[in-house]
Amino acid sequence: MLTDQEIETAKAKNPWNADTLHEHNDCIRLAYEWLDAQNTIQKGARKYVPLKHIIEKWAGRYVSQSDVEVAAILHPSITGKYPNFNLSAKLVLPNDRRHAGIGEAMAHNYRERMNPEVYSTVEG
Repeated sequence: MLTDQEIETAKAKNPWNADTLHEHNDCIRLAYEWLDAQNTIQKGARKYVPLKHIIEKWAGRYVSQSDVEVAAILHPSITGKYPNFNLSAKLVLPNDRRHAGIGEAMAHNYRERMNPEVYSTVEG
């Protein structure tokens, strides 16, 4: 699990968004877990996908674009600039076990609005 120190260091490195908003470091942890479940490709995606909204519905709580950007900085396999990270267009629905140990998971009612049809596969 990402430490607060790792997250704070990555927050300082986020060059993309001047309007940073971080309610809780767990939001970054949740975004990281979601990104970690995805398959990557060599280049950034060409089609716009509202990643922030998709991630927060899986996470069950508000997640900012800045949270997703910091999670991408921390993830060793993710490259590119939001929302055009090097993610496959075939999104993977992460297993809910990835919420374990993240206290802010499911803290809001965002999960009620999750559309499972945006995902091509389900993580085992």
